[in-house]
Amino acid sequence: MRLMFFLHLGLAVATSAAPLVVAHRGASGEAPENTLPAFELAWKQGADAIEGDFHLTKDKHIVCIHDADTKKVAGIKRVVKDSTLAELKRLDVGSWKGPQFARTRIPTFAEVCATVPHHGKFFIEIKCGPGIVPVLLAEIAASTLRKEQIVVISFDKEVVRAVRSARPDWTVNWLYRYDTRNATAVSRDWAEVLRTLEGIGASGLASNAHPELQAAHLERLEAAGSTHHVWTVNDVKTARHFMDIGSRSITTDFPARIAGLIAKP
Repeated sequence: MRLMFFLHLGLAVATSAAPLVVAHRGASGEAPENTLPAFELAWKQGADAIEGDFHLTKDKHIVCIHDADTKKVAGIKRVVKDSTLAELKRLDVGSWKGPQFARTRIPTFAEVCATVPHHGKFFIEIKCGPGIVPVLLAEIAASTLRKEQIVVISFDKEVVRAVRSARPDWTVNWLYRYDTRNATAVSRDWAEVLRTLEGIGASGLASNAHPELQAAHLERLEAAGSTHHVWTVNDVKTARHFMDIGSRSITTDFPARIAGLIAKP
């Protein structure tokens, strides 16, 4: 009985800590997503971590961009995997957000790493397939990041499996999107999600903010050795709900807003 008491006490202590505030593509509500201005602003606004999206170029450089091509952020379509770093670096990916961001360039993985302070965490979302993993491992080895700062995330189960196989000491979370149009999506998908997490060796589950997710779901995750992380939350009411039920991080486009909420007693 005493052992079970301390196990439950340890779980309660672990889940009561304030969640991390993760800046989604940087402070992307106020600066152009996945750019150095967005990441630098996120740190200034009190983010605990930044999250960025990464693709591999034709000449095997890792660059920070969400989509597989540049149309959304540059107004010119260049497919990342078919383009060289030099070609991509010529594009302006900031003007669409405002004239003050004109001539902002797509950053490399190393350039984003350089913004991460000693106390910060770096959520690295892999948007392409597992072919990027050897390059990513080499890039991180060449950086000043410590393993405690690294969180790799991906929707791709094979990416999660590959990173965990190469570096079982890293945190690697699987991304899963519940169907928010379906009121019972969580209960419908829950058993399969748990099986997948175990099968690919993921450290945790990072999901969208489905309203059906409750404390009981997160307690089951914790009991199985996993953690829950939520994205993308920009309103205080939803953030408060996921704080209260025990999510370990809240990803947001507005880190100052959510950091302010968490700082309140």
